[in-house]
Amino acid sequence: MAVQAEVTSAVATILERQPRSRRRIRLRPNLVIGGFLVLLLILGATFAPVLSLYPPDQMKPAIRLQPPSLAHPFGTDIFGRDMYSRILYGSRIALRMSILSVLLAAIPGVWMGLLAGYHRGWGERVLSRIMDAWMAFPGLLLAIVFVARLGPSLNTTVIALGVVGIPSFYRMARSGTISTSHMLYVEAARASGLGSTRILLRHILPNLASPLIVLLTMRIGTMLLAAGGLSFIGLGAQPPLPEWGALLAAGRDHLDTAWWLALAPGMAFTLSVMGFNLLGDGLRDLLARE
Repeated sequence: MAVQAEVTSAVATILERQPRSRRRIRLRPNLVIGGFLVLLLILGATFAPVLSLYPPDQMKPAIRLQPPSLAHPFGTDIFGRDMYSRILYGSRIALRMSILSVLLAAIPGVWMGLLAGYHRGWGERVLSRIMDAWMAFPGLLLAIVFVARLGPSLNTTVIALGVVGIPSFYRMARSGTISTSHMLYVEAARASGLGSTRILLRHILPNLASPLIVLLTMRIGTMLLAAGGLSFIGLGAQPPLPEWGALLAAGRDHLDTAWWLALAPGMAFTLSVMGFNLLGDGLRDLLARE
């Protein structure tokens, strides 16, 4: 009877905790709204050929600068191209540039941070000072110099933003490694004869998963906006690619007569960056409580 009572009590406790857990998740509007906006962006980029009404580069001079309508929900541009279709295809470029640049920053940044935080010594001090000096300069300004030197293109923009983003991942990985490298399980792994690489990958890196996920999510939004900024000033994606920054730059010359040309890419930027920022905030709150 005593065992049965304990089992009943345990089941009741689990059932009592589940609604609370669901309630905590439901009460995070930033996580829900951010996830919804990011999901919309991913779906739009994935199914752009299905969702678009016209080819993004199809020109119809007869309907140039048409305001939003049922046939063209976001209007048409100066060449008669459908803005709705161009925004959809532009989401593919935006996601590709932002994700690739974040990965290009995260992989070397995290690995250097792991090595520096684990081994310490003069090498770590020199590398940390270099990263501090790196972060002292405005990231977008460094990217502009880099792209201006190598020439504007999608690949150059991705490389420039990736290089600029390395220090933030380095600092996160280094601080996390320093705080966990003296834990008992790490000391036990070291005493058992495991190499430093296996210790870093199996014991330290998994403990950095939560802050790394949050940083990755929020940096995607930052890189998306930075890539659009470079395209806006002519140093990113080049016409006729339907990149949002380039579309916004083309629309600024027609704000008085064709306001929809700037509104559509501007709203795409706003909702996408807001989605990634809200999702990152929600994930940070969620992972901090678990």
